[in-house]
Formats: sequence, structure tokens, C-alpha cells
Amino acid sequence: MAVESSVAGAQRASRGKIVMLVDNGVNGDSRVQKEARSAAAAGWDVVLLGKSPTKREQRWYIGEAEVRLLNVPTPMHRRRHEYRRAVLRSPLAYKPGPLAAYRKQRMKAWRTELNIQLIQAARKKSSVGKLKLLPPRAAARAMSKWVSLRVSQTTRLEKRRKDMDSPLDRFTTAFWLRTMGDRAWRRLDPALWDMELAYGKVIDSLEPDLIHANDFRMLGVGARAKMRAESKGRKVKLVWDAHEFLPGIKPWNSHPRWHIAQCAYEREFSQFADAVTTVSETLADMLAERHGLNAKPAVVLNAPDAEISAEQAAEPVPDLRELCGIGPEVPLAVYSGAAAPQRGLDVMVEALPQLPGTHVAFVVLRTNSDYMKQLSARAEELGVSERLHILPYVPHYQVVPFLSAADVGVIPIHHWPNHEIALITKFFEYSHARLPFVVSDVKTMGEMVARTGQGEVFTAEDVSDYVRAVKSVLADPAKYRDVYDSEGLLDEWTWEAQAEVLDGVYARTLGDTSRGTDAAQIAQVVA
Repeated sequence: MAVESSVAGAQRASRGKIVMLVDNGVNGDSRVQKEARSAAAAGWDVVLLGKSPTKREQRWYIGEAEVRLLNVPTPMHRRRHEYRRAVLRSPLAYKPGPLAAYRKQRMKAWRTELNIQLIQAARKKSSVGKLKLLPPRAAARAMSKWVSLRVSQTTRLEKRRKDMDSPLDRFTTAFWLRTMGDRAWRRLDPALWDMELAYGKVIDSLEPDLIHANDFRMLGVGARAKMRAESKGRKVKLVWDAHEFLPGIKPWNSHPRWHIAQCAYEREFSQFADAVTTVSETLADMLAERHGLNAKPAVVLNAPDAEISAEQAAEPVPDLRELCGIGPEVPLAVYSGAAAPQRGLDVMVEALPQLPGTHVAFVVLRTNSDYMKQLSARAEELGVSERLHILPYVPHYQVVPFLSAADVGVIPIHHWPNHEIALITKFFEYSHARLPFVVSDVKTMGEMVARTGQGEVFTAEDVSDYVRAVKSVLADPAKYRDVYDSEGLLDEWTWEAQAEVLDGVYARTLGDTSRGTDAAQIAQVVA
């Protein structure tokens, strides 16, 4: 380790400082982890800034890359109008905040106290005491009805403010877009400022030579850091790593202004990128057209590591089948990755009654999420809960050997524009695990599986067709596994090959064309 540190340290001193930005907690984001590790191994001084899941800053290392998770306060996640009373729109509603809940609870407490006093008067057989309680009890009933009315008005107002589907709301959204253009995100989703205010000063203090902004929310943070540095006479280059086609995603936030704001934000700051990388050729073409880029983005696939360090290799890999409590002869279908309704995991649960003896494993970041709870409840209703297993992520360098114990790798995602255009991370992880595929008929992955013969394609959201595909694979798994013996199929689907592409982007962007670190050199330093 001392030799590795000295070699990497010498290389970093000769190449420059890179600050990588990501809007999550790094754990679970294998692409970002691999980018940081390989860049540091190639001689760059790397600091990866992410978002802490708690209020405390956290630090650790990925190889020679420093990771810092920042506390990101979110007071601006509510829009300005949500802090004001709606005197004209809903005059009886309480002002925003805890007052409505307090008043409701206070009325309950008052009526409970009067009830106890009535019981005590009855025990004493005091008619006078009962009579004395009549006025306050009547007042409490009246006040409770009044408070309930105001609370209901407050609740309805909060819902209308979240839905924003009234003519007035639609008018104000259109007004800000018309008058401010792409800058309208400042009005439509001011929460984007929370990222800037948490990351900005830290980036400035690090004085990077290059900023690597992962995805759209970090694009603006990186662009503004670049502008601040240049205003002080220091040149900084910006590489934007676009993970997805933003107009085609299913919005993460249900607020009707959220997606509009993110698209405007991305459009405003895309012009500041000195280089762009992305995850597929199709997406590269779409980004170049949408943002009028001078050059087509470089494609850096979300491929797994072919080589890992000696320290990583020494760590025992969890046994997938042991965690599921099943033996080697039991059919096992696995899904690994982000879990959300649009990912289509429900089809795997619904199909279990038609696949006797087959087990399903979901390897997900949040095993106790609402979506996982819903799927578990559905499995219980179907009487198949003992064949559904929900497991946590393993480190990214263990994913391939961990998944290789399964019989089938499933990608059941729905038809969303963004799902049609990429070979996603799990595609390459399943491939290196030599798993037969069952994939929905989204364009890019469906066509690839059909062309290579490494699995079966089914109609998205169609349980019967999914059952057909799984039965076909389980009937002759060797037919699909043998495809991986084809010469060259997996060679380019490795992170080492992709790290060389990314290193070339960094070098060209900084004008360092005299040297380029090849994949073998990176692998040697990491190992």
C-alpha cells in the first residue's frame, strides 16, 4: 500500500486536481465510485463531493480519492408562496406551519379535560358541578367545529399548492417561463439553490483544475464554480457527465413545476461545459442536438471492473443463495439496482404463482422503502412471500461475483423515453456475471439482447410474456450462457476500457495531449 500511495501521489502532483460532484451519498452509485478511484489511480488528485444523508459531514477514501459528504440544508425545498397565507384564495386557512396541528390538538385536549371534569362531578353526584360544565362544553364543541373547518381549509390549500393545477397556477408557471426563459427555475424550483449554497464554497476552497459534474443538478453547481474562479483570474475546466436524457425521465418529484424547472436549469448551464460525457451513443447524439454542443459527447459506459485491488479481492463475497436460504438447484431470478415503480419490479412478483419453485431476489439500496413494502405485501397476498427476498447492496467491486450465483438476470423496466436509449449499469453487471437475460422490450437493451442471443425479450408490463421468457431461459440456460464465450463480446464492457476513455477526456480538456494513461497502467496502479 505504501508503494501504491507513493506512485499515485507522484502522478497526482504532475497532472492536476479534479473535484467530482454528485448529488447523492456516493454509496450505491457505482459509476461515481469507479470514476473517482480510476482517476486517482491514473494520477489525478481527486476529491469527490457528495450529499451527506445526515446533518454531519462525512469523509473517507475510495482508493486514493478523497470522499467528502457535505451537509445540505434544504430550507428552500418549499417555494416562497408556500410560506405565506392565502388571504384571498382561502381566508379561513391557518398560516403555513405547525399552527393548524397545534390548534386541532389543543381542542382535543380541552374537550378531554372537560370530559374528565364531568366524570368527577358525576362521581361526587354534584348536579351543580354538571351545570357549571354546560357552557364550557358547548363552547368547546363549537370551537372544535370551527377549528376543524379551518384545519380542513388549510389541508385543502396545501394540496392545491402541491398540485398547482388551477388556472392561476398554470398562468404563473407560463408567466415565469415566458419572462425569464431558462432562468425561470429560480422561481419554479428554488430548492436547486440548496445544492449551490452547500457545495459552492467548498469547491472554491479546493481550487480545482477541473470540475467533473455528475448529472444535471451538479451541472449548475459546477458551472457557477467555474465562473467564480474565472472572475478571479483562475482557469477551471468543466466536464459534464450526463447520466440520462432529462426530458425523458419519469420525474422524481410529483410537483408539476419540478421537471420544467430541472430542464430549464440544465439548458441554462449546459453551455458552460468544456466537455461532455454520457452513457450511450444514442444519448450522446440526443444531447448534442438538444444543447447544440460543438462536439459529440464521449461515451463512458457503466461497465464493471475487470480488475480489483488485492485488498478488495481479499474481502469475502456474500453468498446470494445463502442469503436467500436456498440451495444451488433452486431457480433464482435476480434484479439489482434502483427500485421504483417505473422499473417494473412488480411483474416479477405477479409472475411467481405461475413459476412454481422459482425464487426472486431484489438487491436494492433501500430494502425498507415504501415500494419494497408494497411488493412484499403483494407477495403475501399471492401466497409467495417465502420466495421473495429483498437484499441490500454489496460493494460495487463485489456485484459481479455476487450476482453470478443467480440463474436469470432481469431488467423489467417500463417504456419511458430515458429507458429506451441506454445500456444501463446492471446490463453490464449481468453480462460479466454471465447471466442469461430476461429484459423488457425497451429499444436499446432489447435490441442488444436479441442480437447477441444472451437472453429473452418480453413485452414490458406483460406478466404472461414475462413468464414465457423466464421459462425459456430456465429450460436451457447453457444456450444463453455460451454466448459470453464469443470472442471480444465482454472485452469493451469493462470499466478499465471506459476509464481510459474518461482519462482521455480529462487530458484533452486540460490541454494535456502529451500523455494518456492506458487501461493497463490504470489497472496496475489500482492493483
